[in-house]
Amino acid sequence: MALPYSASIRPATPDDAAALAELGRRTFLETFVEEFAIPYPQADLDRFIAEVFDISVIQVRLEHPDHVWDVAEIDGVIGAFSETGPASMPHPDLKPEHGELRRLYVAREHQGKGLGKALLERALARMDEKPGPQWLSVWSGNLKAQALYRAYGFEKAGEYGFPVGDWRDHEFIFRRG
Repeated sequence: MALPYSASIRPATPDDAAALAELGRRTFLETFVEEFAIPYPQADLDRFIAEVFDISVIQVRLEHPDHVWDVAEIDGVIGAFSETGPASMPHPDLKPEHGELRRLYVAREHQGKGLGKALLERALARMDEKPGPQWLSVWSGNLKAQALYRAYGFEKAGEYGFPVGDWRDHEFIFRRG
């Protein structure tokens, strides 16, 4: 997909860990706390942020050979990213060798510019190389993201409680293929 302005997409490197940790944390809070107003207990939210977006956690996942990250840069600043890796959600048909879109985050100020679609298409092309279906999870209330994934051939295949600390988000499991 051609981007409508001067953005570039490239593989993430370990040097991107701090920017990815900050963007992931900020985008999660903007989306789920501010926009969707999910009432996470503060202790659960703090624990989740530390477990998922701490720079040391991001560094480990960036260096893991089964996880692939791409970033979209605008004027040298990372404005969006995707992460693919082995499938790991609780679904009876899912196998670890299947591909999973683990994250697709676009900063609020860069939404609607084609970054998410460009990163998604790149992630899907990579996951096409793996055997079996492709997987992702999406919050049950995020209708915009669900519509995007359906446009790319994903269909709802299940539901589960996505852990944010001890809180459980009502998450949909989507499958393609």
